[in-house]
Amino acid sequence: MEKRKPKQVGKASYFYTFLVYTFLYLPMVMVVLYSTNTSNNNLVFKGFTLKWYASMVTNEELMKSLGLTLALGLVSTAISVILGTLATIGMYRYEFKGKELLDNLMYIPVVIPELVIGIASLATFTMMGITMSFWTLVIAHVTFCVPFIIITLRSRIAGFDQSVEEAAMDLGANQFRTLMRVTIPMLMPGIISGAMLSLTLSLDDVIISYFVAGAGQMTLPIRIYGMARGKISTEVYALSSAIIFLTVIGYVIASHFKEEEE
Repeated sequence: MEKRKPKQVGKASYFYTFLVYTFLYLPMVMVVLYSTNTSNNNLVFKGFTLKWYASMVTNEELMKSLGLTLALGLVSTAISVILGTLATIGMYRYEFKGKELLDNLMYIPVVIPELVIGIASLATFTMMGITMSFWTLVIAHVTFCVPFIIITLRSRIAGFDQSVEEAAMDLGANQFRTLMRVTIPMLMPGIISGAMLSLTLSLDDVIISYFVAGAGQMTLPIRIYGMARGKISTEVYALSSAIIFLTVIGYVIASHFKEEEE
């Protein structure tokens, strides 16, 4: 039987691909470009300099917002991963009344606009007499991050082989030991993926954080959003560029380890 020759990619396909990638990456290229602008007024590119990268480190307000954002993202992600992992395993293992209803309710925080979640969180904390603080930010972020953890883990646990757990129990492991030594390690790729998604959502959030942040607590996205109504300093472009570089480096390292495993 004659083998079919692979279709040649036409010039139109190359052009279309070029347009798509330009649309995706040109904004990031412009951020990096303007982070090296000699002018602090980023309307016109006047020259090349790296002074803003040193200046951003000495900007106390900017570094304070960055530290708050990182702390919020890490704490809320850790709590979300624990709650989401246990909820996913419980929903998968056990049958009980109302399971299907709870299963469907899990998607509501995903599809509801962030504005509604922010207002609802503010109203709830106010009604309970809770003062807005770092922990109200954490609770609000966990609220919208947990469903994403569960949805991500479901795709992993769907192909889970329960016979491995049964084999561990037959060899003398109790349920907790089986959970820690067998179940969670097998779900780890999904847990890591969910954690990365949760961390990204938390670091990027503006609307919900705006409603539940305490006095004097301004996350980096909120600070940048406030600057957008006036003038965004070149230091913000430098910080954004640094985040882009770190993200690319992290992706390259992760891809390297993934290739070694394969």
